[in-house]
Amino acid sequence: MGVHTYVGRVMQTPTRDQLDTGDRVIVVDEGTIVATHDASSDVAATATAATADVTTIPEGSVLMPGLVDLHIHAPQWPQLGTALDLPLEKWLFEHTFPCEARFADANFARVVYADLVGSLLAHGTTTAVYYSSVHRQATIELARACAAAGQRAFVGRVAMDHPEGTPEWYRDADARSALADSEASIDEVRSVAGPDGIVEPILTPRFGPACTDELLAGMGELAAASGVRVQTHCSESDWQHGYAFERFGMSDTEMLDRFGLLADHTILAHADFVSSADMGLIAGRGAGIAHCPLSNAYFGNAVFPARRALDAGVRVGLGTDIAGGARAGVLQQCHDAVTVSRLLDDGVDASIAADRRGVANSAIDTVTAFWLATAGGAEALGVPVGLLDVGRRFDALVVDLDRRGGAIRYWADIDDDARLFEKIVRLAGPDDISTVWVDGRTVVGN
Repeated sequence: MGVHTYVGRVMQTPTRDQLDTGDRVIVVDEGTIVATHDASSDVAATATAATADVTTIPEGSVLMPGLVDLHIHAPQWPQLGTALDLPLEKWLFEHTFPCEARFADANFARVVYADLVGSLLAHGTTTAVYYSSVHRQATIELARACAAAGQRAFVGRVAMDHPEGTPEWYRDADARSALADSEASIDEVRSVAGPDGIVEPILTPRFGPACTDELLAGMGELAAASGVRVQTHCSESDWQHGYAFERFGMSDTEMLDRFGLLADHTILAHADFVSSADMGLIAGRGAGIAHCPLSNAYFGNAVFPARRALDAGVRVGLGTDIAGGARAGVLQQCHDAVTVSRLLDDGVDASIAADRRGVANSAIDTVTAFWLATAGGAEALGVPVGLLDVGRRFDALVVDLDRRGGAIRYWADIDDDARLFEKIVRLAGPDDISTVWVDGRTVVGN
């Protein structure tokens, strides 16, 4: 790739309460950002003149960091937007497991996953954390789709063997075979990741109700031996939260820790019901939470207290939870994260007095939400992306303003940078995203 310089208007969030904007010159060498300069400085002019390859972001467009989606069920892509009026356990057994079982057909998986990865890249999702199905070949097809399209991804074969928590026709035969297939899948994903290795394996015990004790313990041992990250669900709903206490005599978080599955950069999906003690344990282990605001509204039975978790030192990012969440883009999750935080802060039951209705100090703003979608998610996952800064990989996107037919409008005599940023985060969709880069390579646009 060599050295490439990008010149244009940048908007990003280095911290959860800081919006950084301005005209910048960004120098990228072999996919890594090696320098950034204010565009008006002498050194910026020198850097630009010294580079043969220069991309100038058009006037009326904004350069932003690529988006990180911490929680996606890849084989649920065909059912996106359906059956969301059911409780979680019915949705799983009547709709989701039958859909996932179809991925025994590798040809079907190949078609679906190529469509999924291309669609998410168009939404600006440059880093994706995927659950596959139980099928090894389908998992390889997902990794291949990511590598071919150039998406940074973590791909995990789902492990699930519990005879009561899974249907007979869609599960691993037993813990031993589940562990063997999970271990084999690590090497298989790595084998198709390409020379840059932007696709990595991730161990994926589905969740407590779907796994026997033998499988949970074995997955913890495999994680420790292989050094591969772990992802799973944690305290998503009343049902799952209560199940952990009934079966294990402890919270979901404590159970995962007991089996060695709560480690640095473990990604816990949802975590709506985690206690203060759980948050302390999660933070202490260096694990992160994938906050899925829209799917929680359907299946979580609660609003995840994102601000309280951040204040407790927990790593937090955003997840679409395709297909439990009906929006494919992470920017839409930013909007939903702000909305549900306001609902938690204000309360929703008008029959309760206003001063007792909500949970005070729960609201987050658009700056925090975008940070969760970029630098926060990157921190949770432990990858050098999410910010256009020195030492980070160049994962980025361009948002066009004032696209005909689009919702974003910039009014020069009304909108300052903060207002324009909020409009972009709340209103931009794939039609507004003209170009996407991953690891310094163009994956969407010219």
